[in-house]
Amino acid sequence: MTLGAYVFFAMIDTSVKWLVLAGLPAFQLAFMRYLPHFVISTVLLLRKGDGWNSFQSAHMGLVFLRAFLLASATLFNFITLNYLSLTVTGSIMFSAPVVVCALSWPLLGERVGPWRWFAIILGFMGVLVVIRPFDAAFHWIALLNVYNAFSLALYSIITRKISGIVAPETMQFYMGAFGAITLFPFAWWVWTPPANGLEWGVMVALGLWGWAGHEIFSRAHLYAPANTLMPYTYSFLLYLAVASYFVFDDVPDQWTMLGASIIVMSGLIIWRRTARKDIA
Repeated sequence: MTLGAYVFFAMIDTSVKWLVLAGLPAFQLAFMRYLPHFVISTVLLLRKGDGWNSFQSAHMGLVFLRAFLLASATLFNFITLNYLSLTVTGSIMFSAPVVVCALSWPLLGERVGPWRWFAIILGFMGVLVVIRPFDAAFHWIALLNVYNAFSLALYSIITRKISGIVAPETMQFYMGAFGAITLFPFAWWVWTPPANGLEWGVMVALGLWGWAGHEIFSRAHLYAPANTLMPYTYSFLLYLAVASYFVFDDVPDQWTMLGASIIVMSGLIIWRRTARKDIA
């Protein structure tokens, strides 16, 4: 299920890059990423039959902060896809598990041992290799993806704090609602009609794929803990590399591959140490 969820996420990034290169604005695509998600989650929440209670929670502040973090990361990711390759954006964003580990001590009070601190430092070194801030090929837009990594890390930490307290359907609803409502004015301002039926179909599908990916990934956690699922999330980088080659004829350079490998290695070290701690 985790492997399948990341197929949907890879389809979103690949399609968005194709659409922005075709001239569609990032704000418009980000809005369309959340509009179908909002509609589907609203229908499912109403069908649940709990009335107004389904839309309420004692932790609305965290619910909205979680939605803001994901919506802003989505928008910035779509913007960077106009300038950077799929593998570069994916590699930087996948340092998020490393950031989660770094923030788990000050925010969650979890102990972080020397091996995991080593992995955190290693992960940030991998990000520097991918970005190459002192290289002539450096593009400042990559810093938006660094923000995305931190946003996704905080999103993950908040999800851990409110899981089991706030219903998944409620979190899905507010995530779709926040993204669709806040992005609507900007999308309206820059709206560019797609050139043909294929572009319309792909644009509408963004929200369907987003909802499906999050739904499947959430359900995967019913069958296995996060520590078990975490290594499978790196399949996303493989999917992006394949899509980048076949759709855009883009082969990742040696530095991107090296940096991505370092980031994956650091994440797997953190996963392994966390798994051993849970076993103990």
